[in-house]
Amino acid sequence: MTRTVEPWGRRLRRPGLAVVAALLPLAAAHAAEGMWTLDKLPAKDLQARYGFTPDAAWVQHAQRSSLRLAGGCSGSFVSPDGLVLTNHHCVRECVQQLSTAKKNFVADGFYAKEQKDEVLCPTIELNRLDEISDVTARVKKATSGLQGAAFSKAQKAEQSKIEAECVGADKERTRCDVVELYHGGVYDVYKYHRFQDARLVFAPDESIAFFGGDPDNFNFPRYDLDMGILRAYEDGKPAKVADYFPFSKNGAEENELTMVLGHPGSTQRQLTIAQLERRRDVDLPSRLMYAAEERGMLNQFASESPESARTSEADRFYLENSIKALKGQEQALLDPEVFNYKRKQESELRAFVNGSPARKAKYGKAWDEIAAVQANYREFEMRWKFIEGQRGFQSDYFGFARDLVRGAAERGKPNSERLHEFTDGALPTLTQELFSDAPIYPAFEQVELGWSLTKLREWLGADDATVRQVLGKEAPELMAKRLVETTKLGDPAVRKALWDGGQAAIDASTDPFILLARQVDPEARALRKRYEDEVEAVEKKNAELLAQARFEKYGTSVYPDATFTLRLSDGVVKGWNEKGVPVKPFTEIAGAFDRATGFDPFKLPDSWIKAKDQLNGAQRFDFVTSNDIIGGNSGSPMINRKGEIVGLVFDGNIESLGGAYWFDERVNRTVAVHSGAIVEALRKVYGADRIVNEIEAGRNK
Repeated sequence: MTRTVEPWGRRLRRPGLAVVAALLPLAAAHAAEGMWTLDKLPAKDLQARYGFTPDAAWVQHAQRSSLRLAGGCSGSFVSPDGLVLTNHHCVRECVQQLSTAKKNFVADGFYAKEQKDEVLCPTIELNRLDEISDVTARVKKATSGLQGAAFSKAQKAEQSKIEAECVGADKERTRCDVVELYHGGVYDVYKYHRFQDARLVFAPDESIAFFGGDPDNFNFPRYDLDMGILRAYEDGKPAKVADYFPFSKNGAEENELTMVLGHPGSTQRQLTIAQLERRRDVDLPSRLMYAAEERGMLNQFASESPESARTSEADRFYLENSIKALKGQEQALLDPEVFNYKRKQESELRAFVNGSPARKAKYGKAWDEIAAVQANYREFEMRWKFIEGQRGFQSDYFGFARDLVRGAAERGKPNSERLHEFTDGALPTLTQELFSDAPIYPAFEQVELGWSLTKLREWLGADDATVRQVLGKEAPELMAKRLVETTKLGDPAVRKALWDGGQAAIDASTDPFILLARQVDPEARALRKRYEDEVEAVEKKNAELLAQARFEKYGTSVYPDATFTLRLSDGVVKGWNEKGVPVKPFTEIAGAFDRATGFDPFKLPDSWIKAKDQLNGAQRFDFVTSNDIIGGNSGSPMINRKGEIVGLVFDGNIESLGGAYWFDERVNRTVAVHSGAIVEALRKVYGADRIVNEIEAGRNK
């Protein structure tokens, strides 16, 4: 799956890379490489490669048909009545939230046979990008001549002002984000239409949505129906939208142009060597170690009872996926060939900068400034991650308490001076989760919090002042038990009363999680400020300089790193060679039955076994393309030049896991569900005729 999550905080097998030395420089993005913003598409390259130049109307339609799931995925409108197509693993948390001990929709699937049966997903927010505006000059004017804390403060204040002006009075339906592209070389404000009423329409059985399980994850051939269907509502009715993607009847053929419209989360293809070394040596190892230990804790909890397995299922699923993706990134950075390639890129840009006295004076110190802050970061990074990053306080209850404590303090400040998640434009997203009635499972909370408190003590030390302040004389497990058994924060009404009561309510509260959040908040804030002022601000300031140098050398032929904003990636339906063995680009439905063993993770659901004789075994199921994607692209529509959906992106192959740092069109592949397989399964396995009819009605318009 292409969605990954951090192995801490709110819930929100790489082969050798001997081919890297033959890759072209980043500036000369080749073939299918690139995640392009829709206002700066490489029109000449698209025309030269495919004989296709999207006009303004095509681009606007594609933009307004695409969606972002604010929690970390992509999607698209597929009917004028707000029907939304995305992945099963993107709606999985919603499906679990709607499940009970008596009815497990994750395992058994969900289908709303009538519109009245469509059920609200408590924490899903959909964002449609309506406008992009360049605010680079304004942000840079606000930060001109500033360094460190002054730079950070001025930048955040100006961004908050821009976002507030963009949102205006319509906070409930409008979201605006100032987006840093080219690591601060360009600042755009993205204006979104916000849909906070998203209802579940369909989700297949888990065993077909993740057929093959972890052994097949990030591999191909695949036989997955990794799809989910939502509907956007406004004013209690299905949203009426003018732009949506119709389904292609036949899908795409081999070597046909395919375009992915999605929201890739984060790439680091423009980081300096010093930053990549930090990621390789500091960030990734600790993340992987923590995540591996957390996996053991979750698996132990799940083994205790069927209900324990059900309530921890989503966390285990996302964590397994995250670990595999992080391992792929680590292996890429451990390969000397990758760093040789990256050093070559950096040397070329340095040579260009040093080739002119004026450029050297303006940009020459940027690499050294970025390198210098890495040592500072290493001094406090573990405290920052465990205290501000919540590695030591894994709990939904604690997350709610922190939001309440900080919300009371932040909302009394001018909008431009608040922590960003508490600005007026960001509050609707925060309060949607804070006030939601999504279930919380006390037994799971107790185990998770107790375990993370033991990690806090282990990583920071038993004699650490904060550890002693938090734990006192209590054992971590007993403290977690006491807090979970006595808190009232599981009740949305209690959380809302504390929020509405402001600082006075927080000061008067005796809830143990509120007391804990108040206790650790001063140090957590101090660590956040230190990181933002001493590390982030320095990196951003100098990244801006390097971005300007790249612009001078390469112009706009360089695409910006991914930032969870809408991008277009072009490619073609195409297999590849795996160690000399050709991998064909398509699988067929019959192959799923051949691959099935009757045992997990290769066990087909009963619904498919019963429908076998009705299914067209020759119908293409999954396929691969040369599109350039990364985590966040899950649920992205894959369209043809006519703007028709030919596939639904849900994964990459094993070779794509290093895609955070570089791209090789020869082996990196995107994996998608075929549009025909979606229709075939909906009709013949699930009897979802009303959904298929709605989708096909859009195709016929």
